[in-house]
Amino acid sequence: MDYNAILTPYAKDTIINVVIEIPMGSAHKVEYDRKRKIMVLDRVEPAIFAKPVNYGFIPATLDDDGDELDVLFITDEPMPVGVAAQARVLGVLEFEDDKEMDHKVICVPADDRNTGNRIASLADLGEQWKRKIEHHFSHYKDLKKPGTTKVQGFGDAEKAHKVIEECIERWKKSV
Repeated sequence: MDYNAILTPYAKDTIINVVIEIPMGSAHKVEYDRKRKIMVLDRVEPAIFAKPVNYGFIPATLDDDGDELDVLFITDEPMPVGVAAQARVLGVLEFEDDKEMDHKVICVPADDRNTGNRIASLADLGEQWKRKIEHHFSHYKDLKKPGTTKVQGFGDAEKAHKVIEECIERWKKSV
């Protein structure tokens, strides 16, 4: 991995760089503070809304909600906070939060020798996985602000890369 380039969105070709904010199974809402350049604990969510997958962002991107573009990083085990990794894009969760688009790029490690890189598309994750993710993001704010989130569906890798490119352009215009 080229560690000098980790703060760029693309590592090479269609491989992206990601940074983990929340490990799978954690209810700690950790976010990257862009101004201070550190990870901060924003809040502690109810344990029933712990993240079903590792959660993070793509550096040097900006989504419609004003934050870096989110990622759902699928591994068999939780990833530590702050770890940078290279990832292969499978698709995107089209998600609305407080009436703003808040996309979630779905990805796996670029080199996963445990699974033999067998997960190549959203279809490889299965319908049950998609239902679990949809349920989580439809309800994780129910105890605080019910009805403020809406899952609009899933897009394939091509759609995800289009969203990434739009978020890179938005980032460039903001800096």
